Amino acid sequence: MKDNERQEIEKFGQLQENGIFTMTIIGEIEGHQLSAQNAKTTKYEHMIPALAKVEQDESIKGILILINTIGGDVECGLAIAELIASLSKPTVSLVLGGSHSIGVPLAVAVDHSFIVKSATMMIHPVRSSGTFIGVIQSYRNIEKIQDRITIFISDHCKMKKERVEELMLHIGQQVKDVGMILSGEEAVKEGLIDEMGGIKEATDRLIEIINQSENK
Repeated sequence: MKDNERQEIEKFGQLQENGIFTMTIIGEIEGHQLSAQNAKTTKYEHMIPALAKVEQDESIKGILILINTIGGDVECGLAIAELIASLSKPTVSLVLGGSHSIGVPLAVAVDHSFIVKSATMMIHPVRSSGTFIGVIQSYRNIEKIQDRITIFISDHCKMKKERVEELMLHIGQQVKDVGMILSGEEAVKEGLIDEMGGIKEATDRLIEIINQSENK
């Protein structure tokens, strides 16, 4: 492995090999505000230029995104998801461990999504960070953000918007909270994720999509 490749992995969790660009989304999605000093994060300001570079680099044929995130900044996470969805290159995601909260749109933003059996997906309503004033306008703002997320999720997977909202507002599974935690198998059964599988299946599918796009 070359020194520059090792540095890319260590600093950004990214690797380019044989035309496939592998990037990781791990820990907390850090956005407009800094996360705790000891928190493992995926930084918004790193992801945006990296994805823009991928789009413009002719040597990159496809993107494999490995995900294990607890969620984080809603606006920035959704912006990253929108950028992934708008890429012209073939994209495949693989959920390892979990893809919770705003990690759900990130997992489904691709052409084809995978999840391992032991991983989980957590869907829940948008939570106020404490920066909102407790008036009706603030609640309407939260509702609009939540609606943007549910529409994005339903537009990029087989799950209907009504079902996404139903799972978001589910009561009884989480202590002191609403929402739903889906296992890997449940996420596939619900149509949230396309397929069960690991790194081999995800890579094989990405190569297949790349070949199909080049033969058009």
